Amino acid sequence: MPSPFPGMDPYLEDSIVFPDFHDGFVAYLREAIQPVLPEPYYAALGRRAWVEVSERFIGPDVNVVLQGLKKNDSRDEVAVLDVAQPIVVHVPHDEQTETLVEIYIGRGNDRRLVTAIEVLSPSNKSPGEKGRDLYLRKQAELLDSKTHLVEIDFLRGGTHTTAVPEKRMRQFVPPFTYHVCAHRYDNFEDFFIYPIQLGDPLPTISIPLLPGDGDVRIDLQQVFVRTYDAGPYHREIDYRQAVPLPALTNEQATWALGKLDSSIKQ
Repeated sequence: MPSPFPGMDPYLEDSIVFPDFHDGFVAYLREAIQPVLPEPYYAALGRRAWVEVSERFIGPDVNVVLQGLKKNDSRDEVAVLDVAQPIVVHVPHDEQTETLVEIYIGRGNDRRLVTAIEVLSPSNKSPGEKGRDLYLRKQAELLDSKTHLVEIDFLRGGTHTTAVPEKRMRQFVPPFTYHVCAHRYDNFEDFFIYPIQLGDPLPTISIPLLPGDGDVRIDLQQVFVRTYDAGPYHREIDYRQAVPLPALTNEQATWALGKLDSSIKQ
């Protein structure tokens, strides 16, 4: 069953649903890029890992020790205090991972990262999260290197995170719901922005290779369709009851309900 929306589906932004969509989209993005890359370029999955305090509920693991007085065996029966015992509070941690697409040239020790393609996650856009701190450090390293960076933001919520300064972008770019930001290392001062409105099909974007080798073009809408059709979303999401988060504007909500009504009638 296809997505009821012509472009990005705002119901996929749910914090429970989005991680699966993120990983699926990254995998199918690599699949779409691989055959159009000229030799000797190739696309691989990269991974970023960190540890966060677990959000899973685990029963309390606390040892409570009663302390008191005891008597020794001497005749004067002097009271001796027990050594205080600490209360142990267990804080479980989970390892978090994020995938991205990396375009390389060369093999083995001669392998060179040419382009990194990131699909932002909620942790990337949440201030104070280790995932965001790690992402921003990696982003800064890439911007200071001879590597192109392409960032895809399919999330309406959270703090602006793509490399282009937000104030500058909103000054020159028409209103948008989502966007793609591409930065070429050989054109340091320019950021190439693809604004995406809710309701628009996702754009075809240019992925830069090394200077002189041109770009490859990738249809993000085709990648989205492949991801949605292969995923669990039409079964996992109850479109009749679910509410997109963050909330849609009144105009967006009216439009979305119209699309859903049309989809259900079909």
